Formats: sequence, C-alpha cells, structure tokens
Amino acid sequence: MKADDLSRLRSLLTCGDDNLAEKAVAEIALHGSQAIPFLKEMLSSQENETRWWATRALAEINDPQVIPLLLDKLNDSDNSVCQCAALALRQHPEPEAVPQLVSLLGSHDRLLAHLASDALAAIGKPSVPALIDTINNSPHAARLEAFRALARIGDPETIPVLFSAYEQNSALMEFWADEGLERMGVGMIFFKP
Repeated sequence: MKADDLSRLRSLLTCGDDNLAEKAVAEIALHGSQAIPFLKEMLSSQENETRWWATRALAEINDPQVIPLLLDKLNDSDNSVCQCAALALRQHPEPEAVPQLVSLLGSHDRLLAHLASDALAAIGKPSVPALIDTINNSPHAARLEAFRALARIGDPETIPVLFSAYEQNSALMEFWADEGLERMGVGMIFFKP
C-alpha cells in the first residue's frame, strides 16, 4: 500500500461519516494482510474512534495475525472498541479466543457479554467445556450467557447441562435451555414429581 493511499484511508476511517468509513473498510479488506501493519498502528491511537475503526477493518481480513490483535482489543479502555472486537471474533471463530471471551460473560457491560456469548457460539464445540464450567462456577449473569451460547451451539453432549437450567429458578435460563433442546430435537421435557 502506498503512503498516499494509507493517508487517504486513515482520513476516511476517521472522518465521522460512517458510510465513507465503511467504504474505506471495504477497500482496506481488498489489501488483506498487507493492511495489517497500517491497522496495527491505528490500534495504538489515543483516539477511541480510530481504534474502533481499525478493529472494525480487522474484522474483514482473513489472516491468522488478526486474532491476537482482536484479543488485545477485548481489553481496550473503551467499551465500544471491546464490543467491536467481540463482534469481530464472531466472524473469526478461533478456539484460542475462548478463555478471554468466557471471562467477558459476566461483564457489567451486558452488550459486551452478549457479543462474547455470540462469539463463543460461533466457535462451537471447542467452547463447550469452558461454558459448562461457567454454568457450574459463575454468577447468574455469566451463567445466563453461557446457557445462551450452549443453546446456539446445539451439541448433544450438553443436553444434561441444558436440563440443569430448570433448577436455576431463572425464566431466561429456562428459555435458552428450551431453545437449545428444541434445536437438538429434544422436544419433551420430563419433570420429577
């Protein structure tokens, strides 16, 4: 990428016009891994918006170098950048992201927790052990997001865990258990008398 192109794209990403910024993201994505050094530099900016758009652009690049950068942005000082990174990790479902994503399930930022749950569901079966551990050992909010992710994964090995939702005294956990069980074709639920 030429210096003039980099300067123009950086200006578009941070111009305040989302439509122009999205066009810049699409152009950056065409450069693939060649754009990573440029975006990496933007990720260290003091400006939240600059870091957000760099994270957004990384989501469109399929390269193993992207994952560590996105994982780092899960700990950004700005919640919107963290949210963007979690959403991007849903597009790049890599098992190495599981520990950090699971740690966000109990976040006070419920949107971030929800996006982390979505990313874990996209990762699928490699997320299951950590999600089960969360259900067994975490506060209510994290358990709810873990049930939601398990329901979306649809792994038959999680059926007993999903049934445990009915012992949690939570209508939302029961809802997600129902969703997951129905998705797996377990449509009839038996209760102890």
